[in-house]
Amino acid sequence: MTDSEIDRPLPTEDDVEIAHPAESALDDVPPGHRSGFVAVIGRPNVGKSTLINQILGQKIAIVSPRPQTTRVRQLGILTTDEAQIVFVDTPGLHKPRHELGRFMVETAQQALVDADVILLIVEAHLPPGPGDIMIARQLRDAASEAPIVLAINKIDLTPPDKLQAHVDAYLALVSPVDWVAISALHGAGVDDLRKRLIALLPEGPRYYPPDQVTETYTRNIAAEMIREQVLLNTHDEVPHAVAVEINEFKERENNVIYVAATIYVERDSQKSIIIGKGGQMLKRIGAAARREIEGLTESKVFLELWVKVLPNWRQGEALLKRLGYRIR
Repeated sequence: MTDSEIDRPLPTEDDVEIAHPAESALDDVPPGHRSGFVAVIGRPNVGKSTLINQILGQKIAIVSPRPQTTRVRQLGILTTDEAQIVFVDTPGLHKPRHELGRFMVETAQQALVDADVILLIVEAHLPPGPGDIMIARQLRDAASEAPIVLAINKIDLTPPDKLQAHVDAYLALVSPVDWVAISALHGAGVDDLRKRLIALLPEGPRYYPPDQVTETYTRNIAAEMIREQVLLNTHDEVPHAVAVEINEFKERENNVIYVAATIYVERDSQKSIIIGKGGQMLKRIGAAARREIEGLTESKVFLELWVKVLPNWRQGEALLKRLGYRIR
């Protein structure tokens, strides 16, 4: 396997199949087959990535307790006999404070325009707050006629005596065509949600081969898995200032995949936190990230990490483009 062969969307085994899928794989669908794009939106940290991972049955999007974990648009593709749903996992809608934040909000807003269905996720244990009100206003202003489905998440955290009042408040806020109470983490209600989304999709062909689950390349998912471990292991001072760049991603002897990556931060103090005393924090991050990447690639992984300071990278368009955030 060459470097280019492992750097591909998962899980298809043949790069040619992705670039030029066989017509039979895309066209051989039953009558009434439904397909389309579902934009997954909501405030930061409401469970968008967790839900997509749960529906797909595998991890393609990183998850952490930190707000704004998702930074770029990511596709999750679910193919069944009756339908193909392309989930567009978007960054959380929020008030941007820097160029990276503006990029994230633009990414989410563009997904609304292109969607066949909009899936709005909110938190059942909380009543609507300022962020939910802002999103409801953006939905009303968006140039989209896509139906809205409301997923009321985290029912496992919600006192039963408060659930109905919160549900009523969210329904009044956005007037969806349908709604489902779910636990994205534990799977409760997720199958019901999937069926309701399929029912709202237009009839159409498959857009992707049936075994493809994402458009994101393996090396990019690996970079996100490293960033995820930084988010999970470091203090509040660090997470939003972190970016990861894959410098090398290739197979060596004995089917071991070598990954070299640089973790960028904006200040020397953040670099010190990530490295930790005697390098212990960086070792912990690297060990956890390596296990995740091994699960992703189903191969042994040798991971090398460096930490470098790149001052104010979130403010500069050129730096954002270099790190994979394409500003229109």
